[in-house]
Amino acid sequence: MEHIENDSRFGGLTVNSGVTQPPVVNPYLKKRRRASLPSAAEMVEGILKGDITTLSRAVTLVESLSPSHQAIAQEIIEKCLPYSGRSRRIGITGVPGAGKSTSIDVFGLHVLKQGGKLAVLAIDPSSERTKGSILGDKTRMEKLSTHPGAFIRPSPSAGSLGGVARKTRETIVLCEAAGFDNIFVETVGVGQSETAVHSMVDFFLLIQLAGTGDELQGIKRGIMEMADGIVINKADGDNIARAQLAQTQFRSALHLFPMPESGWSPEVLTYSGYYEIGIEEVWDMIDRYFDFVMANGYFGRKRARQAKYWMYETIDEQLRNNFYNNPEIERMLAEKESRVLANMQSSFTAARDVLDLYFSMK
Repeated sequence: MEHIENDSRFGGLTVNSGVTQPPVVNPYLKKRRRASLPSAAEMVEGILKGDITTLSRAVTLVESLSPSHQAIAQEIIEKCLPYSGRSRRIGITGVPGAGKSTSIDVFGLHVLKQGGKLAVLAIDPSSERTKGSILGDKTRMEKLSTHPGAFIRPSPSAGSLGGVARKTRETIVLCEAAGFDNIFVETVGVGQSETAVHSMVDFFLLIQLAGTGDELQGIKRGIMEMADGIVINKADGDNIARAQLAQTQFRSALHLFPMPESGWSPEVLTYSGYYEIGIEEVWDMIDRYFDFVMANGYFGRKRARQAKYWMYETIDEQLRNNFYNNPEIERMLAEKESRVLANMQSSFTAARDVLDLYFSMK
């Protein structure tokens, strides 16, 4: 482009043409191709060798909603199944702030000192509004997260507790095949998640607090009946007396419940996760439980019942997905919903009509 300033009328003034602008995209930049997924056989081989990277990729496939990923994941799980089942599965729950992650950190280090490997599967609650999760459990397990013998995997609940529970169950199989002989499953908190986690672990540990108000609020029949052991955290400093009082209250409450099917009487202990006081006593209790249920045969019966439970849970989930993802059902549901909201049809007859249509397709 010629500048008017270069005209002879403007003597002594020269405007250079400037520097040619480089292209927006670097011409020397080579487009990187996304690495293709290894085959199911290759991933199984890596898992059996204890390769953490391969295990992580396999767990990602298990959590994926993609049908192609799910097909590979199920093939991997089937091939890993013969190498699973040789671990101690421990569920850990408690109210928010009870110190679950801190406790897992010190419990895990205690386990690893005795030899073996530990996998921690933490179910992280997802936002109901954004569906996002912080997945920050590793930040609260400072020592365990850097230990070479530990594998920590937080998973978002993503609003579907049943779905994430099933994926956690499948992840347990992969971790066991990778040689992890201790599996910790941390729940979202006291609520529905306990039932799901209880159906996939061997020992269920309930963490409680003392000195936070009415200790009897923590004595809920449903959660107490599921617990194989109750531990009261933060029993240190001037809180020791309150922790011992809570211990007495929980022991008295347990006497009101019928004897568990396992024949094991749940114990109540106090400890401090922050100061690492009483950790060995808690783990000794867990050791005694496993010795007890192994001796009376309950361990095997419970594992068999859990396998059957998850078969039926998977059937229920697949039927539900098939129903709601059917295009004709989606259209009819929208129509029936409008009629129900307009008081033109009852909820029950609307549901019957939709189900009649669904069953007529089969």
